[in-house]
Amino acid sequence: MKNPKKRFSRLYDKYVEKIYRFVLLKVESQEVAEDLTSQVFTKAWDKFRIPDNPNRNKIKNPTAYIYQIARAEIANHHRQKSKFQLISTELGQIVDSQPNLEEKQQIQAEIKDLRSSLTKLNDDYQNVIIWRYLDDFSYKKIAEIMEKPEGTIRVMVHRALKELKEKMSI
Repeated sequence: MKNPKKRFSRLYDKYVEKIYRFVLLKVESQEVAEDLTSQVFTKAWDKFRIPDNPNRNKIKNPTAYIYQIARAEIANHHRQKSKFQLISTELGQIVDSQPNLEEKQQIQAEIKDLRSSLTKLNDDYQNVIIWRYLDDFSYKKIAEIMEKPEGTIRVMVHRALKELKEKMSI
């Protein structure tokens, strides 16, 4: 069996930014996103590090496992805070090769509108859009994460995009 520390380290390096971005789009601040991302990987590490853990070898799809933990942590966070889906309107600097002020403002307004519209979608629709278009996951990988048939995911992505377009044109 592979060294669990090395295996987990590779998993962490591969997914920490994606998990953070996924969480950030679903919570109210960067600090909360950082805390939840840390909790996700702490829980995953607990599964990997315990030598006599009978479930350690049963993780057939680490990607799906990490995202399932993230989804659970986000849900727990919202339950504990008794808040509904909020996304911070703080936008980081948009790095572009010398865009003028007007272009920057336009891009930031569009991102704000997109993020705002995304929060109006149901949780599953938000997830599939993030995974498909931000994380560039295949339909198959999303299906594994959500434990649904691939065809269902294709339909879900199509419907999520249609609903997002409707919300943005209001």
